[in-house]
Order: sequence, then C-alpha cells, then structure tokens
Amino acid sequence: MTTVDTPAAVGIAPALRQLYLVRFAFAIVWAVLVFATGSDLGALGIALVVIYPLFDVAAAVWDARTSGDNGQVRSLQVNMAISLIAAVGLAIASASGVPAVLRVWGAWAIVSGIVQLIVAVRRRTMGGQWPMILSGGISVLAGGNFVASASGTDPKLSGVAGYAVLGGIFFLVSALRLGRASKEV
Repeated sequence: MTTVDTPAAVGIAPALRQLYLVRFAFAIVWAVLVFATGSDLGALGIALVVIYPLFDVAAAVWDARTSGDNGQVRSLQVNMAISLIAAVGLAIASASGVPAVLRVWGAWAIVSGIVQLIVAVRRRTMGGQWPMILSGGISVLAGGNFVASASGTDPKLSGVAGYAVLGGIFFLVSALRLGRASKEV
C-alpha cells in the first residue's frame, strides 16, 4: 500500500502529480518529433536535443518551487545545473555529429539519473516514487548504452527518443500512483 505519511508530502503530492503529467506529455510529443526527423541533426534535430535538457531545467525549477525547503531542493538545484551544462554541451556536440551528441546525452543521462534516484529515494515515503527510483536507475544504464553506441556503426538519435518515451511512461505511472496515494490520506 502506498501512503502519504507527512503533512508536507500531502501538499507536495498534487503539485508533483501535475508536474509528472506534464513531463509525460512533453516526453511523448518530443519523442514523436525526434522520430519524425529521422534522427537527422538538421536545425530541428539540434533544437530538439537542446530543448529536452532545458525542459528538464524548467521542470526542476517547478519541482523546487513546489517542494519548499524539504531537503530535495539542493538535489534539484544540482539537477538544474547538470541539465544546463548538458544543453550547452549538446549544442556544441551537434556540430560534430550524432556520435558526439550521444556521448554528451549519455553522460547527462548517467549523472541526472543518479540525481533522480537520490531525490526519489528521499521522497519514497510520500508514495508514487518507485517508478522514479526505477527510472533513475534505468537512466544510468541507458546513459552508459548511449556512450557505448556512439562508437558503433551508424549511431542514431532514435535511441534517445525511446529513452524519452520510457521516462515519460515512468512519470505517468508515478503521477497515477501519487494521485492514488493522496486519496488514501
């Protein structure tokens, strides 16, 4: 049974639920656009790979503002910095091609996955965080795969689109679990 066991969590859960639903929708739309570009690093492809970590920054800002000073804000600030660095790194890497983009994306997925894992473990008592814990762990593994696949023959961006879809599904499941957990209070 998932329960929300602190008054602070009761206030945070609805805001997190809304944020997770928005993140789900964004991930799906973004992935469809990446698939539609055919993994091309033209202007649209470059814009898409840079926009994704920038959206992550905006989501972390939203999360930090709604979470208040409950211990996760520092981790969220670290995530914001990592995602801003990733956006700049991806913009630069785009000039060198898909392999460079995959290496930067992979490094970002590893580091941000670790941060997501830490935040979700700290929030596990509010409910709905097991999907986020799994997502953080999978992000670390996927990041390693992106780095490795960058050295393969004919690397494609379609893997990052699949990664976004899977992440979006985890956000959806977590949002649904948070909704159920807040009703159980």
